[in-house]
Amino acid sequence: MFRTLSLALCPLFATALLGQFTNEDAERMVNARYANGITAIVEEKIITAEDVRRQITPLLAQIQAEAAGDPIKFGQLLDEAEDQVIQMLTDNVLIVKQFFEDKGQIPNSYIRNEVNERIITQFDGDRSKFLAYLKSIGKTPDEYDVEIRDEMIVNFMRIKMTKSESFVSPVKVEEFYEENKQHFFEPESVHLRLIILAQLTDEAPELLDQTADEIMRNLENGVDFAELAMKHSQDSKREKGGDWGWVERKALIPELADSAFSLDAGEYSQPVKLKNKIFIMYAEDRRDEGYTPLEDVRDNIASMLVSEMAQEAENRKLTRLRRDGYVRRFN
Repeated sequence: MFRTLSLALCPLFATALLGQFTNEDAERMVNARYANGITAIVEEKIITAEDVRRQITPLLAQIQAEAAGDPIKFGQLLDEAEDQVIQMLTDNVLIVKQFFEDKGQIPNSYIRNEVNERIITQFDGDRSKFLAYLKSIGKTPDEYDVEIRDEMIVNFMRIKMTKSESFVSPVKVEEFYEENKQHFFEPESVHLRLIILAQLTDEAPELLDQTADEIMRNLENGVDFAELAMKHSQDSKREKGGDWGWVERKALIPELADSAFSLDAGEYSQPVKLKNKIFIMYAEDRRDEGYTPLEDVRDNIASMLVSEMAQEAENRKLTRLRRDGYVRRFN
């Protein structure tokens, strides 16, 4: 596959650079790139351009969104995705080879059950639809069975590669916490509920004040703030009882920040009037600035370190498989 195209010979790129790059252009580019050909040979298995296209297609929407209409960026992201897909397909062949070298076996009944399950879930239980799909991708039922078998082997082997990496010592967790303590600093914040009243068109300003006064009387009489927010607030959080979650001081304009951060947990503010809106705030909870205690993040740190160790273990084993296997890529 050739990635370097002359703009003079490629109308698609020429129109794209003029700001006319569309989803259809992207689709044509992908179809042209993966029209045919051999991408790689791994051991005795050929990985075709069609194999790569089938893996790339589900990623196209995300790639197009990240490219934001820039054809050059789209091409770069496509290159990156292609490299990752080819590496994944290559590794999968090597993993299957290792499985059989280790005398691994998968009962045929497992494969048949998985194929039947896919016919039910992906083809509404209609075998004729399933066979039509196989014909469209140029595979026989036997070849599809082998594909499913290999998927099952790869899933099993990748889990096996990493399952021994399931424990990280408390000392390592503490070391990570101390070395990365700046990432666990939390600024002063308040768990804030808001009632926002906005003056409607042609509405007398006095009505806004009257509604605010009514809300304050209800609060003084013990009516739940969230209930009043659901009834009166005119903002996107109304259905959640005016719950804006944890808010830092810098997220609020000074007039609101001064009022919100003067509240203790469980207190509500007096109405704050700004132009044609009135804000009434309630502090669900308060959090002073400082470092999150280690005990609050210990489990998260341990899970992250276990994941990193498992990934490193898998990478080490894949590096060995790549070194010992025969791989030839065509770029």
